[in-house]
Amino acid sequence: MSLSRLCAFAGVSISGYYVWKRRLPSRRQLDDMIILAHIRNQFVLSREPYGSPRMHVELNEEGIRAGRPRTARLMRQNGLKARQKTRFKRTTDSNHGEPVAPNLLDQDFTCDGPDQKWGVDISYIWTVEGWLYLAIVVDLYSSRIIGWEARDRMKKDLAICALKKAIAIRQPKPGLIQHSDRRSQYASPLARIGRGSRSRVDRAYGSHSRTRRRPTGSRRHTYRHGQ
Repeated sequence: MSLSRLCAFAGVSISGYYVWKRRLPSRRQLDDMIILAHIRNQFVLSREPYGSPRMHVELNEEGIRAGRPRTARLMRQNGLKARQKTRFKRTTDSNHGEPVAPNLLDQDFTCDGPDQKWGVDISYIWTVEGWLYLAIVVDLYSSRIIGWEARDRMKKDLAICALKKAIAIRQPKPGLIQHSDRRSQYASPLARIGRGSRSRVDRAYGSHSRTRRRPTGSRRHTYRHGQ
């Protein structure tokens, strides 16, 4: 399309177009360019979850003076929209037909020594290749991860492999309590690895929400890897 037709379509004269083209950007336009550069930088670093209110706070913390309306306008004009968080990926399936052991632990996470009480759980990690499922076994006395297994699918043998590794490394004595939620991976008969093994592992199943709130007593938020 020719310039004359473009100007006619926009409702401006050709001479007016050339005047606008030669005109230097105003101070406000220059400020907008600087602010926009910082917005784009934060947008990339934060992996695009920030909306204009949060972005406004981030800019102020960096010493960039920009009001919320201005921040919102620049983001809107440049198509910078907050990426919606993906739906929480459910890993606990307590609605199953497997037998559920009694809650032997009963929220008592205290231990006098190692290998008295173990906590087990399955989590998930997003990678560029998809979801990675991680099963861990934690000694509640030391808060150390003593067994783990990672897979790209959450099958029942994921939990079994992590438990077998922990038993092989620690060789616990009879009477050990293993605490988990009621997910099917731990309620499966295959997970009753105490049968036929050198160490009897007694399972204690609590609710998912209660275990999340207090997973390891006074050390509940600190896991360390090791023996």
